[in-house]
Amino acid sequence: MVKVKTSIYVDKELWEKFKLQASKRGTEITRMLEDMIRDEMVDSFLNQMIADTGESEDYKIEFEPVEPEKGLVSELVRDMRDGRDNSVS
Repeated sequence: MVKVKTSIYVDKELWEKFKLQASKRGTEITRMLEDMIRDEMVDSFLNQMIADTGESEDYKIEFEPVEPEKGLVSELVRDMRDGRDNSVS
């Protein structure tokens, strides 16, 4: 995967909190930003697909809630995202 360097302007206090959150999670800031961008792209892609079918944007995604056996829910989500990344790459 080719990486691109970019510059953005972000509220300083927000950026510091974001870096602290990444540190607490033990992940790189780049990884967190890429995950957020992918999540946003998936939402946009799904909305476009629904619009292309002529269906209403009021849709429901059926799922069964998952209760973690142990640990934090954020750790479970990270594991699920990592699995998704590995299956899409």
